[in-house]
Amino acid sequence: MPLFRQAAPRLHALRRYLSTSPQQDLVVIGGGPGGYVAAIKAAQLGLSVTCVEKRGALGGTCLNVGCIPSKALLHSSHLYEEAKHSFSKHGIDINGDVQVNLPAMMKHKLTSVSGLTKGIEGLFKKNKVTYVKGAGSISSPNEVSVDLIDGGSQQIAAKNIMIATGSQVAPLPTVPIDEQVIVSSTGALKLETVPEKMVVIGGGVIGLEMGSVWRRLGSQVTVVEFLDRIIPGTDKEIADNFLRILKKQKMKFKFGTKVVSSRKEGGKVILDLEASKGGKPESMEADVVLVATGRQPHTEGLGLENVGIEMDNKGRINVDDKFRTNIPSVYAIGDVIKGPMLAHKAEDEGLVAAEIIAGVGEGHINYNCVPGVIYTHPEVATVGKTEEELKEEGVEYTKGTFPFMANSRARTNDVGGEFAQGMVKVLADKTTDRVLGMHIVGPNAGELIAEGVLAMEYGASSEDIARTCHAHPTLSEATREAAMAAHSKPIHF
Repeated sequence: MPLFRQAAPRLHALRRYLSTSPQQDLVVIGGGPGGYVAAIKAAQLGLSVTCVEKRGALGGTCLNVGCIPSKALLHSSHLYEEAKHSFSKHGIDINGDVQVNLPAMMKHKLTSVSGLTKGIEGLFKKNKVTYVKGAGSISSPNEVSVDLIDGGSQQIAAKNIMIATGSQVAPLPTVPIDEQVIVSSTGALKLETVPEKMVVIGGGVIGLEMGSVWRRLGSQVTVVEFLDRIIPGTDKEIADNFLRILKKQKMKFKFGTKVVSSRKEGGKVILDLEASKGGKPESMEADVVLVATGRQPHTEGLGLENVGIEMDNKGRINVDDKFRTNIPSVYAIGDVIKGPMLAHKAEDEGLVAAEIIAGVGEGHINYNCVPGVIYTHPEVATVGKTEEELKEEGVEYTKGTFPFMANSRARTNDVGGEFAQGMVKVLADKTTDRVLGMHIVGPNAGELIAEGVLAMEYGASSEDIARTCHAHPTLSEATREAAMAAHSKPIHF
């Protein structure tokens, strides 16, 4: 064989490693909700943009193994529970026993995910965003090195770099995850059978959502929580109301409890527990254990040390109010910086950061107006200050609440059932009447909270909401009545 033909593959690989793309105005590392939105917005503003994503599928944790697949299973499992327990009271008789077809349910989940992922790729093409599949790292303030998924490396020159790599499951040393019988949220999304007994470690959003899925499908679910309450940081009145509903749904709870060790015996998982404030130890057996004790910024392998990017004591990247790190050409958004680890928070940061980089705005984000939602049934949604925070800050406030049991739409949809449980709570400044917080536990809370977010963003008062016409009969009337209660008195309660 001629010498030049023998050397050709090696020369090709060398060229591939050394190849440098034309300098981009912006290279985004991470194709999740923050990263892909930032890339599209920057391209729409006229910048040349490359987005680097190592997963091989856009959408990040949220779309691939988080928000979207979990909501697919939450909805499917809710439909199953409705068919099994609630259809008959609506005059819908089903002949024969209602069965779970878990493979079909999982197929629906995957179809939802793949369709959305391909949709983002289509948006990249439409907006002329270059998509590079591989693991990106910062080799200099103006260069990103990519280990390509299909082999080889690529160097990309960049005027600006944005880190949007999201977060990952925070490990619990006493309960090592194997994604088989001890699972993270990722493993809980793809169980092949319904476990008879499931223990959820952590009473936060992820634990309650995934616990709800498997409880509906037939598991006996027990939540083990180190603190003395669920969803810490949420308004306590709302959390207590939510807890009563979950208990009524047969979900069990062990509060003030920590897991000191775990072991596998005979196909089961044995957890050794003790009271968080000291007490008699005990053990608990489960078929599957879900570790849902939180998430942590995903920053390893990014080459931050190569350029000296500063971080805080929680492993988050320090940024200023323009999302710029201590290296002027490097920005960071989403879960890798301070603030709630929420997809929509990352999206907003991506939009604003892209505008700043493009020089078309000096936008900011009102973090007090970032809503949080738990997609159980009923849902929990919250925005702004909690009652406990207002008390701690010494702010004088008025409070208005309204139960869904007194809302005509909730009653007609599900008389006396889960749909009619829960409440809307509005907190307003006692002097100015400006809305300071809205908290909801009830049907469609995740949609209803948007009214509270908009009201707070534009400085509305509780009277403004109370005097705004709401269609009848709708669930949103409960929001109006709670605002009436904060301003003066409700009509229907």
